[in-house]
Amino acid sequence: MSNTNRTLNIITILAMMFLYAMIAFVTNLAAPVGKIWENSFEGSANASLLGMLGNMMNFLAYLCMGIPAGKMLARVGYKKTALTAIAVGFCGVLVQYLSGVTTSFIVYLIGAFIGGFSVCMLNTVVNPMLNLLGGGGNKGNQLNLIGGTINSLSASLTPMLVGALVGSSLAGKTIADVNLVLYIAMAVFVVVFLIIWAMPIAEPQRTDANTVYERSPWAFRHFVLGTIAIFVYVGVEISIPATLISYLSNTQYGLSISFETAGFIAGLYWLLMLVGRFIGSAIGGKVSSKAMVTCVSIAAIILIICAMLVGNNTSVNMPINWSLQMAPMPMAALLLVLCGLCTSVMWGSIFNLSIEGLGKYTAAASGIFMMMVVGGGIVPLIQSAVSDACAQTGGQGYLLSYIVPLICVAYILFYGAWGSKNVNTDIPTE
Repeated sequence: MSNTNRTLNIITILAMMFLYAMIAFVTNLAAPVGKIWENSFEGSANASLLGMLGNMMNFLAYLCMGIPAGKMLARVGYKKTALTAIAVGFCGVLVQYLSGVTTSFIVYLIGAFIGGFSVCMLNTVVNPMLNLLGGGGNKGNQLNLIGGTINSLSASLTPMLVGALVGSSLAGKTIADVNLVLYIAMAVFVVVFLIIWAMPIAEPQRTDANTVYERSPWAFRHFVLGTIAIFVYVGVEISIPATLISYLSNTQYGLSISFETAGFIAGLYWLLMLVGRFIGSAIGGKVSSKAMVTCVSIAAIILIICAMLVGNNTSVNMPINWSLQMAPMPMAALLLVLCGLCTSVMWGSIFNLSIEGLGKYTAAASGIFMMMVVGGGIVPLIQSAVSDACAQTGGQGYLLSYIVPLICVAYILFYGAWGSKNVNTDIPTE
């Protein structure tokens, strides 16, 4: 490879890394911004549910766009799909910005939905494109691992940045108060669009048109159960930190914790996911996906149960800002933050177990998996509804609502330990 081509390749790889970060940035913007909207519905019996609707719209787009994104990738290629996704992402963030100008919740929901379309397309294209840019094999996988780490870092910074912009109190705050975050997102989309547009990117070999598909991925029991596991996993990954922000910043429990601090602590969850992915990539060659997902599921179940039981009765010192100042926080918060270590390796493990032995059906299975990411919108919405219902009875609604991710993790444990076995080995996959 010439020096010029090598330089172009490096620039394109860096652009893909920025897109990896934007996937997490746009996705994790929904929870803290939703909390701002929730504050405008204060007094409503369904305030938590309404505040989570933006997150729901973001993930609902996956259900609509999962399979079309895969077909678009096959038809127009990686570069055009990436450019389209970036353009759609810019529009989605722009509409969310306009919701602050118009103070319209409906406009915000439309923007979140458009943003979800973008993130779905980006998820479809970024992983295989990095593998292509790395030349496949170990180098391609290494680039994806680096991208995943940057994704986690971006995910941890988003709630922290929104919390810093909002400050200690949500009173009187609107989405316009976090415009800086939206400006950053739009600027990154524009820069990366120009880079990808200018870079010559080779396309991988397309699927052979003569390939015959006698069955579908749905014929494999372990894949069917795996799609459910992916659905509930993404829900767990999003709902734990999203509800944690609401729990810590809610004054009814007498916690007196600012929204800024709550956002920072929720960001620690995503930071631990980054750490977990580092550890997972280091031991992945020695520990099977089945053993990994089984062990972390058991650990997550223990942490969630302990968080629900301990409540606000016990405190522990935790960092509460960028200067790492320590302050007493509910033990439940620390236990829920530690769940980030567990959820960090679940996606890859479930994905690997679900596509094991699918052969020529793997590509179709990947498109279906993108649809199942909608769980990241539905599960948090269910948890918010449970939280609102529990609050009406005078109980600690937010902590009691963690029964929802607890049930989800219990299913993931079932899948890892028993449901992931391929019992359909008689189906031809070549």
